Amino acid sequence: MERPSSQHTQIVLRAAQLLHSYGTPAHRLERVVTHLAASFGLEIQVFSTPTSIFVSFEGETTDRVRLLRVDPGGVDLGKLVDIDILMDAIVARAVSSGEAIERMEVLDARPPRWSGGWSVLGHALAASTAALFFGGQPIDIGLSLVLGTLIGLLEIVSARRHGVAGVFEPLSAFLAAFAAVLAAHFSHGAVNDGVVALASIIVLIPGLSLTVAMLELATRHLSSGTSRLAGAASVFLTIAFGAYLGRIAGSAVLGQLPELVTLAPSGWITAWWVTAAAIAMAALGFALLFRARLAEFPWILAAAGTGFTVARTVANAAAPENRAIVSAFAGALTVGLFGNVYARAADRPATVTILPGLLVLVPGSIGYRALTAFADHNALMGIESAAEMLLIAAALVGGLLVANAALPPRRIL
Repeated sequence: MERPSSQHTQIVLRAAQLLHSYGTPAHRLERVVTHLAASFGLEIQVFSTPTSIFVSFEGETTDRVRLLRVDPGGVDLGKLVDIDILMDAIVARAVSSGEAIERMEVLDARPPRWSGGWSVLGHALAASTAALFFGGQPIDIGLSLVLGTLIGLLEIVSARRHGVAGVFEPLSAFLAAFAAVLAAHFSHGAVNDGVVALASIIVLIPGLSLTVAMLELATRHLSSGTSRLAGAASVFLTIAFGAYLGRIAGSAVLGQLPELVTLAPSGWITAWWVTAAAIAMAALGFALLFRARLAEFPWILAAAGTGFTVARTVANAAAPENRAIVSAFAGALTVGLFGNVYARAADRPATVTILPGLLVLVPGSIGYRALTAFADHNALMGIESAAEMLLIAAALVGGLLVANAALPPRRIL
């Protein structure tokens, strides 16, 4: 084995930064970076949080600790696969150290897949299918599609402006709630403002971040899990505040504050092909928003469809009081097993199919309902919904952990 060099150190640090920026959870990032360093003969300790990475290089004349400040970015599954392929080549010595560093910089500088209009389409598909699953009527689905498109355009504009961090989510919630209240009033109740307001911003609700935080806590990565949990809670609060202000603004226009509409399926959708088409569109929207490679789209569609089908089947068979938790566990277990099979078959990260597959199961809508209930001074409903949200998140984590124990993916990432 060649002696460790400064280039090897640079590769390890840059790989840690890129893995973090592409959405790798702490428990996976630390293992991957440690494995990469070991291939160079470097002994390191890695400590990852949502906003920083510490890397301690040991076994040298003088131990060194490097601090990397990072932003809690989103998820880019396409680039995650690309960096995974590159790291495999590095470990196999198929590329030189200099070439590896150059390819990392080229990868990071490359524009993200499915940006611009494709990203807007992802928002629109996710919003419209969410309205369908929340039991909305065709008019609710159409309005959610329109508002989801507008929010996707707003996201593009916000990304180009500095100093607006943390404003986009509550502003979007404000606009969605305000438009939904007005639409419900002028349609004489034909529009369900609760369905439309939530479906339009479903992509922004951090249900997935909450689940990942619980997973990190369950795997004993307490610092990262706690930080991510606090971040998810703060986004929940800002979104709920923005939505409540939107309803207040609607009351100023209409002269009265509309009551909170409880989300409940309307029962008009019974055909299996409607549900299948909705799942396919939702998975396509998530694949676009997560910037997955086109080759992974069929796997993502299959993972989301299989997980949802199993969860729905178990929910129909379970007792009403246990339905949500049992179905969440079964769905997560299925998605986890599917992701590990994909990792074995395609030799790629299981995360590629697990994250989009979980999005149809995460309890983000329940968390939103809990916070809006508190804002409407309905503490009992708020506490009940918050407890249900945490239990479902725990069930999802349990399903993933059981899947990893039953069928390990044979890959670190």
